[in-house]
Amino acid sequence: MGSRRIDIDVWLSRYPFPVFLETVRKRIDEFEDAHPEYRINLIPSWWQSLPAEASEAALRGAGPTIAAYYTGAGQHARDTLASDGSPLYTSVAKAIDGRTHILGEPVVVDDLVHAARAFCTIDGDMSSMPLTLSTMVLYTNLDLLRAAGIDEIPRTWAEIDAACQRIARLTDGPSHAVTWTNDGKLFQQSMCQQGAEFANQHNGRAGRATTVDLTCDGMRAYVDWWHRLHKDGHFLYSGVQEDWQGTFEAFAQQQVAFRLSSSFDTKYSIAAAADSGFDIAVSPVPHNGEIGYIGNWIGGDSMFLADGLDEATQDGALAFMQYVNNPANAAEWHTAYGSTPVTKASIELMDTNGWFAEHPGHRAASEQLDLTDGPSTQALIGSFAHIQRTMMDAMSEVLDNGADPATTFTGATTKAQELLDGYLAHTLDPSKRSPYCLHVDS
Repeated sequence: MGSRRIDIDVWLSRYPFPVFLETVRKRIDEFEDAHPEYRINLIPSWWQSLPAEASEAALRGAGPTIAAYYTGAGQHARDTLASDGSPLYTSVAKAIDGRTHILGEPVVVDDLVHAARAFCTIDGDMSSMPLTLSTMVLYTNLDLLRAAGIDEIPRTWAEIDAACQRIARLTDGPSHAVTWTNDGKLFQQSMCQQGAEFANQHNGRAGRATTVDLTCDGMRAYVDWWHRLHKDGHFLYSGVQEDWQGTFEAFAQQQVAFRLSSSFDTKYSIAAAADSGFDIAVSPVPHNGEIGYIGNWIGGDSMFLADGLDEATQDGALAFMQYVNNPANAAEWHTAYGSTPVTKASIELMDTNGWFAEHPGHRAASEQLDLTDGPSTQALIGSFAHIQRTMMDAMSEVLDNGADPATTFTGATTKAQELLDGYLAHTLDPSKRSPYCLHVDS
């Protein structure tokens, strides 16, 4: 076919995990073999700069056909414009238009795990398609729990408090009981668990968020709990923001009994426990027991579809989205890369072939995501990376310098609102956009 092949430019985030793109390249080769009329052009872009680079390309008429945005950059995708000033991306659900097969590939959107589909659904419309999926989970050193006489893994903040007190009484116990990194993802997880709205328009999911409040009830409860754990000597804080490696090493070296971290860490945490000779459990993140368990933070990447494509190009792009998420391929995303399965059929497949029986800790993330079945409350906010940095800076002041949480987060709210105002002033006018506005972080 040569030059007559239909080109589909797929922009994907490049992470410091080489197996991620290797897995995608396998899918591309398979898809092109099954659909030789198409050519899938993989365009990797560093995950933090993809929104800015995609926006710049779109404004000069060279934007992606498909672009996979990190979940923290959902508002950036929605604000990306084509060269004529119209929104670059269209609704995936509307493009599928109720079809069950596209170019022979089964449509899997109705089989998506609820949490993934809920995240991609904004104001009642499924705007994008999951590619990879993660959430936060709790890693527990069972040997330390047994030594402290604790029979059940904590499921609430109060149960963590009680467990920490018992671990602190161990004669030869660890210096601290629990750790996690000061990172925006942990703030998001707690806000989602509590269903907390810290931005208007239901955290930007029912309309554009224009105001932000980092002193809302959910944020205050979380910060106060974290602060109390630290003040009472139970929380291990290295003094370094985003210290994923440091908290990992503390858990691996049995300096703590509990660590909160990404589900992507499951394979590595289990291996570290085996190397250090202790039993490990993976379970849901403890939540505010006074509220209940309302939702979950979703990590990973979600694929957006360009608007205005001709029928053949659009169908090829949609078919590729379905193909990478068919049961076997979604299962391989999990076993090879650690992505939490995005479809129910992929989970059933791994149950059937014995994967989860052999790797029970890997089932925890899916079980946690299944705890809720309501709409997503995960925030979609402009300048979210910088707003989260403001949360992290405020928490550093509380932990490092003993600053008053209420006063500190009141000041952080002022800064966050200034950042959001700046985003709205600059990003809505393409001539004023800058990579700073479209930067991605936690």
